[in-house]
Amino acid sequence: MVITYYGEGCFRLQSGETSLLVDPSTNRLKADLVLQTLAPAEGEMEAEKISFAGEYESKGIEVQGVEVSEESTPKFVKTVFGVKFEDIQFLFLGHLSKIPDAKLFERLGEPDVVFIPVGSEHFLSPEDAAKLVRQFEPSIIVPSFYKDPDKFLKLLGQKGESEEKIVFKKKDLTGNQRVVVLKAQ
Repeated sequence: MVITYYGEGCFRLQSGETSLLVDPSTNRLKADLVLQTLAPAEGEMEAEKISFAGEYESKGIEVQGVEVSEESTPKFVKTVFGVKFEDIQFLFLGHLSKIPDAKLFERLGEPDVVFIPVGSEHFLSPEDAAKLVRQFEPSIIVPSFYKDPDKFLKLLGQKGESEEKIVFKKKDLTGNQRVVVLKAQ
């Protein structure tokens, strides 16, 4: 599995010839499947683009989307996604700005990798992000939408690894937790 960061909340997960793109900011990035964690409420489903709650499967990628109703509005819907790809469980928290009810996560499974928005005014505070991550105990934590992740890292007692991309296999996911701060490509 190769994970690349394109800034804001945009990530590409690639395994072999299959790719998943989350929250692309432009149409120039292409993938087999696209997830959108913030979508217009009146938006329409498009082929190979998932923007709303539900269960989906495409190209061997299983997706479970759950609406964050307390943060959604009549104009925009926020969705968190649990994704199973190459037997690895990912959790994309997208555009969260506050900790949702714990019941929201019950359907999403135990994540190996969590992508969490942290530290800027429209997203989780470093304190809330750290509190939420502790609930999951993932092997890998990847901050998104960050301006300066240092406070978040300090709250988790981590130095954080700064990387261009993350490359790993399921067998590499041990009980040791690590935070990887990806550099935008």
